[in-house]
Amino acid sequence: MSTAISPLLAPMLSGHRMRAVCDDATTLQHMLDFEAALARAEVAAGVIPATAAAPIAKACQAEAFDMAALADAATRSGNLAIPLVKALTASVAKADAEASRYVHWGATSQDVIDTAAMLSLRAGIDALLTDLDRAIAGFAGLARKHRDTAVVARTWLQHALPMPFGLKLAEYAAALHRSKLRLTRLRAETLALQFGGAAGTLAALGDKGLLVAEALARELKLPLPEAPWHTHRDRIAEAASVFAIIAGSCGKIARDVSLMMQTDVGEAFEAAGAGRGGSSTMPHKRNPVAAASALAAATMAPGLAATIFAAQVQDHERSAGPWQAEWPTLPALMLATSGALAAIVDLAEGLEVDTARMRANLDATHGLIMAEAVSFALAEKIGKSEAHHLVEAAGKTAVAEHKHLRDVLTSDSKVTAHLDAKQIADLFEPMAYQGVSQALIDRLLASLDGN
Repeated sequence: MSTAISPLLAPMLSGHRMRAVCDDATTLQHMLDFEAALARAEVAAGVIPATAAAPIAKACQAEAFDMAALADAATRSGNLAIPLVKALTASVAKADAEASRYVHWGATSQDVIDTAAMLSLRAGIDALLTDLDRAIAGFAGLARKHRDTAVVARTWLQHALPMPFGLKLAEYAAALHRSKLRLTRLRAETLALQFGGAAGTLAALGDKGLLVAEALARELKLPLPEAPWHTHRDRIAEAASVFAIIAGSCGKIARDVSLMMQTDVGEAFEAAGAGRGGSSTMPHKRNPVAAASALAAATMAPGLAATIFAAQVQDHERSAGPWQAEWPTLPALMLATSGALAAIVDLAEGLEVDTARMRANLDATHGLIMAEAVSFALAEKIGKSEAHHLVEAAGKTAVAEHKHLRDVLTSDSKVTAHLDAKQIADLFEPMAYQGVSQALIDRLLASLDGN
């Protein structure tokens, strides 16, 4: 069951397609879709009269029900399905008293609620897949464009080595593509009908229980599991884990972009626009608003997923408490994940890259970023330990005397005995020291060709 979606806050922390999926009216309609499909399945299995299905299905329209009254009644009954079935039965009775006898025949409230959750998950996965495709395509295009753009690679937030910016972008695309594969598997293999009756035995349907279950699964286009899973919540937990991973991947990308947008870095920016990223008091500000949305959602997602994991511990055949904890948590997690991903789509499709600033930042440490390149070139002549010591000492001299490392090395006879001035100068071209980065970019981009 969905939580109320704030019209003020939700757009900042969720995607519009997911808001439609998790809307209360949509959730209610999914529950009613179960009831209508159940009636048709039971007619097909010869369990209820053929004349009962149409009146029941006709009454299964969410707009015909008073959601506030259902919510109020649910606080007394313990779940939303009980007052909904009562209201549906009354509605059907107005048109066909005989058909009303067969509303919800042989099912239990958990069947309705869990199957509705499966229908919501299916629609939610489809919404996420659409945005994932956009984000993957956006970052892949940027990776191709910037495969020869040098940027500072940072470790522990410090300048480390040069790298192609395209490698960073290709890694973003590939991480999101892995989440796409997880979601696709989840949709195909994990979603399943819930239909077990009061205690998971379908006893009320006699020997027709599996016939009805098979027909119901066909009606709803959901896989039929081996048996009802009322208190085995691994399916829900697996969905939660995939959503949390997506949110985390989005958060990592957003963190990078927010850091690159810092005034002191200024290498890449969210798309500019009227009223976007401004401050209520500082006219000059250009804040990372999309990145902030993704980071907020990524901060929320692990806690929500943890609640779903905790709710796996349920008692016997039907549980009191943990199951109910899933109702507001799962849609909240779906919304947060969609918000993180929507923000990343924004970044992937609108990222502005300042290549000149990237080059300036590479030069900011006056050549120190190329120290490893020099050290390994020298190591081929004199061994790694001695080369490391020489370049380390040269680096300290460069810092102390405010000189470029190249100039310090060129004036050191211990170095020039093995490397001439041109060889030393060549070692300070960032894109000449990128290892197998281009091959890695190709491998990452090739991985996107999978399903």
